[in-house]
Amino acid sequence: MKTKRLFSALLSLCLTLSLVLPATAAGSAAPLDEALQAVTALGIMSGDGAMSQRVTRAQFITMAIKASPGGDGVGQAATSPYPDVPRSHWASGYVEAGVARGLISGFSDGTFRPDQEVKLAEAVSIVLALLGYGPEDFSGAYPSGQMAMFHSLKLDRGVSASGAQAPITRQDAVYLFYDLLSAKTREGGPYIQLLGHSLDASGKPDLVSLINGEMEGPVVAQGSWKSSLSFAPAKVYRNGDLASLAAVQDYDVIYWNEAMDTLWAYARKATGPIQAIEPDRAAPVSVTVAGRTYAIESSAAAYALSDLGQYRLGDTVTLLLGRSGGAAAVADVSASAGERAGVVVEVSNAAYPDGSGGTYTAQTVTLLATDGQTYQYQTKGSQRAGSLVRAIVSESGEVTLRGLSSGSLTGRVDSAGTKVDKYRFAQDVEILDVSEGRGAVLYPKRLAGLSLDSGKVRWYSLNAQGEIQAMILNDVTGDAYQYGILTRFEEQGDDSYKSYSYEFDLGGQTYAIPGTGTRYPVTGGAIQVVGDPASPTRIRALTAVKSGELAGKQYVAGSQRYSLADDVAVYELRGGKYYLSSLARAEESGKSLTAWYDKPEPAGGRIRVILFRGE
Repeated sequence: MKTKRLFSALLSLCLTLSLVLPATAAGSAAPLDEALQAVTALGIMSGDGAMSQRVTRAQFITMAIKASPGGDGVGQAATSPYPDVPRSHWASGYVEAGVARGLISGFSDGTFRPDQEVKLAEAVSIVLALLGYGPEDFSGAYPSGQMAMFHSLKLDRGVSASGAQAPITRQDAVYLFYDLLSAKTREGGPYIQLLGHSLDASGKPDLVSLINGEMEGPVVAQGSWKSSLSFAPAKVYRNGDLASLAAVQDYDVIYWNEAMDTLWAYARKATGPIQAIEPDRAAPVSVTVAGRTYAIESSAAAYALSDLGQYRLGDTVTLLLGRSGGAAAVADVSASAGERAGVVVEVSNAAYPDGSGGTYTAQTVTLLATDGQTYQYQTKGSQRAGSLVRAIVSESGEVTLRGLSSGSLTGRVDSAGTKVDKYRFAQDVEILDVSEGRGAVLYPKRLAGLSLDSGKVRWYSLNAQGEIQAMILNDVTGDAYQYGILTRFEEQGDDSYKSYSYEFDLGGQTYAIPGTGTRYPVTGGAIQVVGDPASPTRIRALTAVKSGELAGKQYVAGSQRYSLADDVAVYELRGGKYYLSSLARAEESGKSLTAWYDKPEPAGGRIRVILFRGE
């Protein structure tokens, strides 16, 4: 876990100047929320003051120090740096650090005036100093050279202060520091690199990477863990949904960013015997449990699974999974016994380590669970593919598979996707649509407006509030199938015997079926593939629609609008060959588009494949 950062309540500035220059109205500024998230995640700004609130010299220099490498480690000043900034002043350490680094100075009367409003030119001078620019880099009377560079480096985007002597607001400060992140230093690289972060492909601060890098954790929530937090988070997310701190349970994996006042918790777990630790136990990188391999994403988990830790091959454990789905911690099974429901997709024999250097063979069921993942469990009973089962893990680690009774739920899902018949969907509902041994995880909104009957609902369960907690559907949407384009078809032979060859692309992967006696009813165009692509159960042609264009998440052909699948496959035909492309490129091409759907939208269908011709 990273060293704990200490952040103050509010912050900001330094210096004083003259001269009025017109400030540009900062074109192409980032949305305020985006800029605020970035500077807050870095700990540059905190507190919930109004964006119109004016910033003081003490606040701005505090922000500037926090925006500099190592600036989060500043404490109280050793002595009083100025008569009006005694050692006990909340910003004394930041004022002292700002003066020492040449970012700011006091006034000729020996005072600092910490509560005086900071002027735009003062703030600009400090930001330019962070970039490595000094007095020798500016021409003309102060602050004309500084203000000219302020505009040329595009530090003015989003800043609304009207002139060099205008006081700046918290919103102006947000944009100044956000623009600083992407500005080039005197040496030529983007400033954000000095803080250990990077820009994205568009040249803006990579917000996701930035927040990830500034996030504390992972830590396992256990016992009185809440009292160990040094702040009360204003926002809490659990498994991606907005929640409360009270909703976080023991053995959840938690992360937080104090500057953002936010905590994230994840309750995902995997229980089973340890089948492999790779590349070796001296330096473990991944672990295989219940047939799935998980990256190890914390030093605590790596230690526990290493030759120095307490767990060995063959031990039954519970992995506590972090936000990236890797093993963040390892716990005894008794800490997190639980169950998973799903459909059996395979029954086979598999080898397991016996904990003494050898192996043993056991019947193994591969379960496609309602979370869309597959898990393997040892079983002594008779199971068959296609069965609905619940895998129950006892506190001793023993797994019992019990059959699930079929559901008898019928009704229409409302237009908002919030309920079916009289039952509402739980906030964390798991819905699995199963088709030919493959499954697709659905959000309730995907089912909006669809009619379900007992043939479509294979099983469902309710929570204590009477809401649908989990549901297994039988080929309702078609989302579990694979979609692509047939690139070659050949028919050979005579009336006595014919063979057929197929070549097709599924999401950029090419498959070939040479010389088979199976005649699939396709000769070209977009296709749906059922089963293993190397030996499909079925290949069927999709239905083409008229030439059209894209409009958001819809395909428009004349007066008809069609919804796009979330994973719609887009291809570009160029030089007689098909290349996997993207919706953005299809829109930018300006070419006429062709699209195919699998079934009518009222029955759950979507546009699955789009094609455009390149140069």
